[in-house]
Amino acid sequence: MTPLERVAEWIGALTPERVPAEQHRLARLRLVDTLGLIAVAAGHDAGKSLRAFANANPGAGATVLVTSQESPPAIAALVHGSLAHARDFDDTYIDSVVHPGSIVIAAALAAAENADAPFNALTTSIVAGYEIAARLGMVAGRSFHARGFHATGIVGPIAAAATAGHLMRLDASPLADAMGLGTSMSSGLLAFLGDGGWSKWMHTGWSAHGGLIAAQLAATGFRGPRQGLDHRFGLYGAFLGNAGVDLAALDDGLGSTWHGATAQAKIYPCAHVIQPYIDAGLALREEKLAIESIASIRCIMAPWATQIVGEPRDSKIAPRNDLEAIASLPFMLAAALIEGRVDLATLTPATIQSPEIHAFAARIHCEADASLGSGFDGRMEIARRDGRAISRAVGLTSPTEAQIIAKFRANTANRPQPATNALLRTLLEGTPRCRELMHLAAAAIASPA
Repeated sequence: MTPLERVAEWIGALTPERVPAEQHRLARLRLVDTLGLIAVAAGHDAGKSLRAFANANPGAGATVLVTSQESPPAIAALVHGSLAHARDFDDTYIDSVVHPGSIVIAAALAAAENADAPFNALTTSIVAGYEIAARLGMVAGRSFHARGFHATGIVGPIAAAATAGHLMRLDASPLADAMGLGTSMSSGLLAFLGDGGWSKWMHTGWSAHGGLIAAQLAATGFRGPRQGLDHRFGLYGAFLGNAGVDLAALDDGLGSTWHGATAQAKIYPCAHVIQPYIDAGLALREEKLAIESIASIRCIMAPWATQIVGEPRDSKIAPRNDLEAIASLPFMLAAALIEGRVDLATLTPATIQSPEIHAFAARIHCEADASLGSGFDGRMEIARRDGRAISRAVGLTSPTEAQIIAKFRANTANRPQPATNALLRTLLEGTPRCRELMHLAAAAIASPA
């Protein structure tokens, strides 16, 4: 058996009863988080474009939540997956910097509605998709990013194929074909870092779309490469130039160790590695540290992170657009210290163009420390104008269930409250069939504009 076939065998045999209750609970919270992200992104210019795309591609099988109209499942998955990532507010695997929710949830919703699956089948497929995304990412670590690829777009189609295939009740053989086909749909360049293009947000939608297509093809008997992961020209060999990576992590402890559970939700709409520094900055502000007393701030972090959130320095100090702001530690930390918050208002043109924030961002520097890198840990060194210094260790904290629910409420604040309350209650406590769930979600999320 190839590694891909072994994983497919596990997915094919996975039933709701084999998934621990805690994993089902996490899947519910991930639905809450992702549906809120889809809602809040609908009003962005990228969201308006995606709504127009959905309207231009009508069909049957799946509801596009932001329009309340039906499209083919793969189209709905593309729209929802892109929207969920469009504010960079979605969850992350720290070891690989893969964003699973915007892919897995988008694929799951489309396939589940099309099949009118029961709710526990939906949550089981989400658990499976998260697990595959986590394990595929673990094998590569941050190596995809180092070679200029967006890791989320590389592993995403395979995880989406696993998710959709499970909901379509494919057995191990067509599941292996679906995931094998998914390896040839993997793509995603970091070229958006150059000018803030929206391709980054498309990568998640494209992954969900590709996974749906791969599963649908496999269901008809279309064969996929069973060596899509371990061949010398497979996923790791082609993208990393290294076919000799250790693939043991793909199925080691599968079904007993739930790596998918380690995905971290975000509290702030920006690159995840920035979040601990925002926490530290807001804590200092709460301690009444006067902004005018700060001469400079050094943010020490792993070398891989400085390339994403600290370089090139000019655009990190004065971002030209929201995507550049999302990936700028100097800008985000300056906004946090000056305004006392980082939220979606931080991504508005007025804030992005603020001369006061730009001036303060110029005093914030990112520095690499090769001893860091196991997580999003680091240090913040503050030099005060009176010569005194403040040093703080920074590290990522896990959001609570209450914080995720509060985030959903904030992201759906301009939607009808009775509808959003009904959706939230159902997501946390109910067990509807998936067509009923999508009806509730469309009533709560359809864009008012």
